[in-house]
Amino acid sequence: MRAGRFVIELILLILLAGTAPAIASDSPLIAVASGMQFAIREIAAAFRQDTEIEVRITLGASGKLFRQIENNAPFEMFISADDALVRKLEAARRTLGPGVAIARGNLAIFAAHGSPLKPDPMLQGLASALADNQLSKFAIANPVHAPYGQRAREALQSAGLWPLIKDRLVIGENVAQAAQFAISGAAQGGIVAHSLLVTDKTRDQGEYALLPEAWHQPILHSMVLLENSDATTMTFFQYLKSPRAQQILSRYGYAPAF
Repeated sequence: MRAGRFVIELILLILLAGTAPAIASDSPLIAVASGMQFAIREIAAAFRQDTEIEVRITLGASGKLFRQIENNAPFEMFISADDALVRKLEAARRTLGPGVAIARGNLAIFAAHGSPLKPDPMLQGLASALADNQLSKFAIANPVHAPYGQRAREALQSAGLWPLIKDRLVIGENVAQAAQFAISGAAQGGIVAHSLLVTDKTRDQGEYALLPEAWHQPILHSMVLLENSDATTMTFFQYLKSPRAQQILSRYGYAPAF
């Protein structure tokens, strides 16, 4: 299966290469799940340094970006936090070739300094804070269209805490907003993307703990070229599989896709 995909990507690269000189100065417009915002910006900066090509990035919840693509938004590439959304676009023939999984994300529970919540991997601190009525606001991304919100709900259900916490939730439009609620103290804690919590600034503002991956469905980040992709976009697509890009993803807490 991987060999077949490689052949398809190689053919696409060859077909698109003929137009590269005419569009070399273009800036591809890439739709990216918001949980990857810090990593993708660093990768885009490295890409610009290596190729002198600027990449424009639009961040949002994967589900909302997916619907914008369905409605013909002018994105040339999509990086989703939910592999299933990429597969849906493939099935609808809205892509140029197959998608590629590039990383696996993780959930983490975060609490700012001064919060009554003490983060731990098994959510015992959260259970205690709920039992003692010390927690009134807890942030997650919207489970309707944000994969990290869906997985946060699954983790809370696995821990048996969903019935106790669902009425105290502060819902972020996407996982980046949910993280901001928790980091700023607008909520007393939250379950968000690990990748948003590993910057120096975030580490100084609170504590976090990774949650067991067995508590939720995998968070598989996949990328795919969209219908109006060109050779410049293909260059960035290939760059995301490079050792330099993968090293950046690893520093932001992402695990290999497989």
